[in-house]
Amino acid sequence: MDGRLLAEMSVLAAVVETGSFTRAAEVLGLSASGVSRSVARLEAKIGVRLLERTTRALRLTGEGTRLYELAAPHLSGIEEAADAVAGAAAQVRGVLRVSLNPLFVRYVLAPRLPEFLARHPELEIRMLPVSDAADLVAEGVDVAVRFGPQPASSMSSRLLLNTRVLTVAAPAYLKRHGRPRVPQDLAGHECLQYINPQDGRVFDWEFHRGKDVLVVETRGRLTLTDGDALVRACVAGAGVAQMLALGFESLITGSALVDLFPDWPDERFPLYAIRPSRRLPPAAVEAFLDFCTEICRGHA
Repeated sequence: MDGRLLAEMSVLAAVVETGSFTRAAEVLGLSASGVSRSVARLEAKIGVRLLERTTRALRLTGEGTRLYELAAPHLSGIEEAADAVAGAAAQVRGVLRVSLNPLFVRYVLAPRLPEFLARHPELEIRMLPVSDAADLVAEGVDVAVRFGPQPASSMSSRLLLNTRVLTVAAPAYLKRHGRPRVPQDLAGHECLQYINPQDGRVFDWEFHRGKDVLVVETRGRLTLTDGDALVRACVAGAGVAQMLALGFESLITGSALVDLFPDWPDERFPLYAIRPSRRLPPAAVEAFLDFCTEICRGHA
């Protein structure tokens, strides 16, 4: 293989995975102009335009997408082989840009963050306010932690845990409106609706028991996009809610909320860690992923 072609392909991959010439230059130890020239040489060599450049973002052309998808696994394999031999992946340092679900941060990660930072004194973490629907590459995110099934993509995902979905109401609400005996009774109740951050649609109300799945149509005057707000409104007696058990188990044991259908116990919602590429800073990313896996074991 032409060594220059391999180097130019590596530069292109870094541009795609970091989202800019400047960040690619930082990762590769080159100047931004050097990265731009390398991509231009690759385009001239292949004879097609690979990147569309605008003032705000870089996007692969159709030909660029196909080239990247075919080449990226091989580039990753070469880098991983080199890391394994040279021990390069052992250096946990630099800045790690993460986008994290607020419930995960509040109830799982935050109490353990001092421990992680103490393990890696040369690592800095920046939590970015990036929506679930955002392009992680374009936003410069190294690792994201998201609830819900993840769409098929070239990104690498790791299942961290599955948490129960509970259907709950406050004692004050049940005193006023009565307790539903079966899920179908919810058609006559005020049900708090929650919007799926991935697609902007209201979540369906499902109930799982073994292989049985029951979907119930519900209505409510209050629709929310914040999980904490949903729980607080439910505790205040605003209506029936479906919520994740993660972080809120004490509300059930402390009788602030009532688990309405313990005989339908099997609906679960997954939490995933996602990384845009296996070629982004391997040491810091792997250290963070391993720590997330470790601390989630007690919540699984």
